[in-house]
Amino acid sequence: MLTILFDGVAYGMLLFILALGLAVTMGLMNFINLAHGAFAMTGGYITVLLMQRAGVPFLACLPVAFLGAALLGAVLERTLYRPLYHRNHLDQVLFSIGLVFMAVASVDFFIGSTQQIMQLPEWLKGRTELGSDPWTLGMGHYRLFIIAVCAALAIVLQLILSRTRFGSRLRASVDDQRVAAGLGINVNIVFLSTFAFGCGLAGLGGALGAEVLGLDPNFPLKFMFYFLIVCAVGGTSSITGPLLAALLLGVADVAGKYYIPKMGAFIVYTLMIAILIWKPQGLFVRQGGKS
Repeated sequence: MLTILFDGVAYGMLLFILALGLAVTMGLMNFINLAHGAFAMTGGYITVLLMQRAGVPFLACLPVAFLGAALLGAVLERTLYRPLYHRNHLDQVLFSIGLVFMAVASVDFFIGSTQQIMQLPEWLKGRTELGSDPWTLGMGHYRLFIIAVCAALAIVLQLILSRTRFGSRLRASVDDQRVAAGLGINVNIVFLSTFAFGCGLAGLGGALGAEVLGLDPNFPLKFMFYFLIVCAVGGTSSITGPLLAALLLGVADVAGKYYIPKMGAFIVYTLMIAILIWKPQGLFVRQGGKS
């Protein structure tokens, strides 16, 4: 039982990092970017290809995956996404879904459709077991690494949003763009930085999740709904909401597949429906501000 809980927490933390960028663009920028999973796939493929073809160590690949996805996000935000900020949500959805299918087709053509294999360093392999039956806690070293990295990122991001000048400027830009611009805040730069950072987080999540979730050209399509569920259940106006939602969904998914394997993802969707009936706006909603 404890091992299942531990694996669920690790899976939930991974979902949190993967979905956080989408929560930022939806909640703070009021933009629905369903191509978010394509940036996660970008980070995963950067990591796998660097390790396989260039022999780059795993830890060195993680910042490269973050920067590569962030740079791609910045370029696309400046050239493709920005004109859609003031369009209706249907246009944004159709546009970003089109980008997803373009990304899937491009990766399939240039790299291939086979599942990518990532060889972890020896110190991240294996597991440590504590306690005895029925309360044995089996901790996979790589999942423990994922929990540590994602927890550190959550703390840093919360501090950035609540304690820094950039966080204040971002909140002001979200609440009222014209007033923020009148106060001397460059709203375009704030949104560009935020969008690129969210894409970078997705790339980092894809790099961390390549070994756990698997990596192939259909990655953005397979996990798009999980990202949306995390945002819908947790709300998109804070970090706390998506974090709690991702942990709940991660534990429910792992436990459900272990105890009731024939139910598959049914447990996750049931939990989502129950929470949304109770809290239609998500678990955490920031009061005030303009959409």
